[in-house]
Amino acid sequence: MHAHFVLAHPEPQSYNAHLVRSGVEALEAEGWTATVSDLYAMGFDPSERPEHFADPLNPARFDVQAEQRHASANGTLPEHVTAELERMEAADLLVLQYPMWWHLPPAMLKGWMDRVFAYGEAYTSTKRFENGRFVGKRAMLSVTVGTSRETYEHDGRSGDIDLMLWPVNFSLAYLGYTVLDHFVAYGVEAGLRYSDPATVEARLKKVAEDFKMTLTGLDGRPVIPFNRKAEWGEDGRIVPGAPVYSPFIRRRRELELE
Repeated sequence: MHAHFVLAHPEPQSYNAHLVRSGVEALEAEGWTATVSDLYAMGFDPSERPEHFADPLNPARFDVQAEQRHASANGTLPEHVTAELERMEAADLLVLQYPMWWHLPPAMLKGWMDRVFAYGEAYTSTKRFENGRFVGKRAMLSVTVGTSRETYEHDGRSGDIDLMLWPVNFSLAYLGYTVLDHFVAYGVEAGLRYSDPATVEARLKKVAEDFKMTLTGLDGRPVIPFNRKAEWGEDGRIVPGAPVYSPFIRRRRELELE
């Protein structure tokens, strides 16, 4: 089995980087192989731009989707984009490791998705969800957050972590991945700044051990359910009788909050 980690943190000695190293170590001890794309260390350009396309379809007007499809069809996607797609293709498991910044992934990771999830090569209107390129492969988010688990519960001041991570998980499902329940390292930033150093060290060591156990126990990890393409009608709306898994895709416009 082979795993590929995508790390989006600018500091090589960050806790996010430590989790990646710990995860690689744990999987290799189980006989896996692993690769890592450290996006900041690679100098990955997260901004899609005309200069990335050597043989543009339309030099007069930059249409991202059209240019990605044209480059995909002609084998002219940038080498660093195709290299990332090849690493994803080679992996049985994809892990995206990043800190939550302002309730979202860092711009570096979002830009990696914008460019690597290229129209044509990574997906098309018919190559998505249960017909996606990466069907049969698993993916999982591993994120660090600043405060406690309680603040990220459904009634916490930081917001419901399951809802906050849904868009990235949905994007992985869109490509065909089986999406495993995310791993969240709570209290990393706040703990480092304001807690007793010995307490912090013990807690973060425990988190890293939990991450290792998560990766070596993937077969027992819950899968996040998403609707299949067949469960939407011609108008793009969920069909009668199809299951509803999330407030993001639901039958009622208004939800009862109390």
